[in-house]
Amino acid sequence: MVNGAPFYIKGAGLEFGDVAALAKHGGNAFRTWRVDNGQRSAKEILDEAQKNGLMVMMGIEVARERHGFDYNDSVAVRQQKERIRKEVTALKDHPALLLWGIGNELNLEYTNPKVWDAVNDLSKMIHAIDPNHLTTTSLAGITQENITLIKERCPDLDLLSVQLYGDLGELPTKIRQYGWEKAYIVTEWGATGYWEVPTTAWKAPVEEHSSVKAANYLKRYNEAIAKDTDQCVGSFVFLWGNKQERTPTWFGIFLEDGSETESVDVMHYLWNGKYPDNQSPKLQSFTLNGKTAYDNITLQAGTTCTAQANISDPDSDPLSIRWELLREATDLRSGGDVEARPEAVPITAMKGEGRHITFKAPSKGAYRLFVYGYDGKGHAATANIPFLIK
Repeated sequence: MVNGAPFYIKGAGLEFGDVAALAKHGGNAFRTWRVDNGQRSAKEILDEAQKNGLMVMMGIEVARERHGFDYNDSVAVRQQKERIRKEVTALKDHPALLLWGIGNELNLEYTNPKVWDAVNDLSKMIHAIDPNHLTTTSLAGITQENITLIKERCPDLDLLSVQLYGDLGELPTKIRQYGWEKAYIVTEWGATGYWEVPTTAWKAPVEEHSSVKAANYLKRYNEAIAKDTDQCVGSFVFLWGNKQERTPTWFGIFLEDGSETESVDVMHYLWNGKYPDNQSPKLQSFTLNGKTAYDNITLQAGTTCTAQANISDPDSDPLSIRWELLREATDLRSGGDVEARPEAVPITAMKGEGRHITFKAPSKGAYRLFVYGYDGKGHAATANIPFLIK
């Protein structure tokens, strides 16, 4: 309930993304992962949300065991609680505040269940300071063990938050199977994760192209989030913006230059019941030497390569095509931790332009060839192919 009226969350994960665009496309809320993201204060974020008619699930940074925090250290736990007390006290009366997210994926790579005691203690503290807003915590995936521990150790939480990608469709069944009876939110969902897709012989995950992703966004929302009208109170799609995570295009439904992909069109449709007036380009196929990303493409340095992309525009807008060659990412983190963008490599083009180019294979190593198709109206399609040079 918000201001006495039912509020169904049509939201997005938005750390640094375009708040005004979220409102324009029909979203009504966004989530953050921390009070201070290093670029804007929480007060500035809430003010911008209010200006655009949006609500905010304010994330609270809670230390993770996988980063070295010890929940047996009572002094450190107490110091964390006092920091969070100040953060909540400063923000609790802002009119754009929707609810509090206590930590993110605290169950990822952890062993000490005392983290849930700390979460429950934080929830009780927040409720004492701020009786007007709900509390939740976001889980990476969902297991019987996690649900049992949350029910036993975190009874003060008002609702649960779950983050799933490729297997999102299983969530309504698992929620009931594992005995969760309160309400829940899906606080991250979207493209099939790099841990869920096929990999090449050299362990490079194969990323789905932008049109496959868009189809999956539509399918997963309808079969999981929209389907569960009893317990699910909405979701935050991941990611309303852009980030490097295995590739620069994997999870962001915007490109680095701010272009919207077809997945933004899908969210517009889901939130408004119709597609935007001008839609993003669609990618039908992308090959390198006649092979797809799933074909374990191995080449010899210096040999001639031919790449071809089949991209169309539903509004018949003229398309411009851009190609980019990146080394395979080596700065690999978990849980969405910050990764460095892979090095770009100049493409030695021999001939061709637009949707079809011929170029020389680079020196030994693992690479990805990216293609981008722009409609000139702020929208784009994209795909990439991993390949190995011997």
